[in-house]
Amino acid sequence: MINKKDPLNSWETLSSELVYESAWIAVNKHQTINPAGNPAIYSVVNFKNLAIGIVPLSEDGYTWLVGQWRYPLNAYSWEIPEGGGPLGEAPIDTAIRELKEETGIVAKKFEEIMQLHLSNSATDEHAFVFLATDLTFEESEPEETEDLKVKKIHINEVFDMVMKGEITDGISVAAIFKVKYLIDSGTLKI
Repeated sequence: MINKKDPLNSWETLSSELVYESAWIAVNKHQTINPAGNPAIYSVVNFKNLAIGIVPLSEDGYTWLVGQWRYPLNAYSWEIPEGGGPLGEAPIDTAIRELKEETGIVAKKFEEIMQLHLSNSATDEHAFVFLATDLTFEESEPEETEDLKVKKIHINEVFDMVMKGEITDGISVAAIFKVKYLIDSGTLKI
């Protein structure tokens, strides 16, 4: 429920009703008083998992993208390795698991490089992004709902894909911009 005690919150929640629930999301309809003092309905999609993204990066500046058909978009999408982590699980544990599952990559080093709130006008989805380095390679273990293609590509080429609109996934775009910034600023050496 929305916290009215926060002095920055100009919304008041009168009541809340669960209108839909699946294994991944819950949709809640809130009867509210909006900032103008008028009655309003605010519906929120609550996610049951954290969103986790990983940028695996080799010493020579290569990364790995995962391609898959995204059912909600009815389109094919190239993305950084991503997955959902249970709310009670440490994001780093999900990152380790998802990187191995989707790409077969095992990293000795993980560093959280950013957190994001995705589509925060309608959802509470919270994302964590990690940079994974010192890489070794094993067999991938995709889930049954995943028909994945994995592509090794230089980080500069991935950045060009973002700039051309060939990568549109929000976590991927933000993560690639962050890694490119870290490299260009000299903070991250490759």
